[in-house]
Amino acid sequence: MSRTEDDTGPGPRSDDDVAVWARGLGLDGLVDLHVHFLPERVMRKVWAYFDEAETHYGLRWPVYYRLPEAERTAVLRKLGVKVFAPLVYPHKPDMAAWLNEWVREFAAEVPEAVPTATLYPEPSVDAYVAEALAAGARCFKAHVQVGAYDPRDEALHRAWGLIADARVPVVVHCGHGPLRGEHTGIGVFDQVLRRHPKLVVVLAHAGMPEYYEAVALVERYPNVYLDTTMVGVPFTEGFMPVPSDWPSRLAGIADRVVLGTDFPNIPYTYATQLQAVARWAEADQRLGDAFLRAVLHDTPSRLLKLEARPGGGHR
Repeated sequence: MSRTEDDTGPGPRSDDDVAVWARGLGLDGLVDLHVHFLPERVMRKVWAYFDEAETHYGLRWPVYYRLPEAERTAVLRKLGVKVFAPLVYPHKPDMAAWLNEWVREFAAEVPEAVPTATLYPEPSVDAYVAEALAAGARCFKAHVQVGAYDPRDEALHRAWGLIADARVPVVVHCGHGPLRGEHTGIGVFDQVLRRHPKLVVVLAHAGMPEYYEAVALVERYPNVYLDTTMVGVPFTEGFMPVPSDWPSRLAGIADRVVLGTDFPNIPYTYATQLQAVARWAEADQRLGDAFLRAVLHDTPSRLLKLEARPGGGHR
């Protein structure tokens, strides 16, 4: 039986309950570190790829929030997402700088969005990474799988160093899920961290399916975190399930886990991800509501260096 909207387990029963549920935890809203907004023609191509998910992945992937951009931001507001990182990523050279410019303009127009940036191994990477940092980027996205590049590429060495020195987090999709790539794997990115141990890294999808290896990386490096994106939800449990002792594993790194959802490109409701996180919190007495507050608000706020602005909102 699908638990896409669960009226018996912990967490919000549906999207309509999310904002009230968060307030019940003592939060004034959620901070989501893994959301995607892209230029319209790029997003259309992403959705077209998911339309062919049975060919690519062997399963259906209907995008739940397939809506115009303005409606997607309205959904996040209704859910009580007070701050989010709109992540962009290139799949080829000469694309990252353009995406950085686009997302900077997007964040300037959407109060809840923080400015983000991305990178790709190419001759111009040092210049546009430095430009993005100078312009106030709060988070980077590195998509090793989609970009099909080696994160150890010497072309990225100085860029990683710039980001590390700025203490700006990088959400890195370096795991094998949902498809193994030539340069994916937690062990591969471990080699990047050996050269740049100060780099603040958020392992997207908790390193799926190398969950234990991802936790080990968090334990080894003080600046490595996991995000919850698509982890533990019924959809993913069907092909890349978390270990049975996952809540107890998280108890040892409870302050190094952040909310991520992959909105809007998920094949289920936003509430479904929160239900999964709530189940972990309930499963181990060392977690509980304190863990939920940390994951859903406090830890991502710290990573994004959020400060309250007069009149409300964050920047």
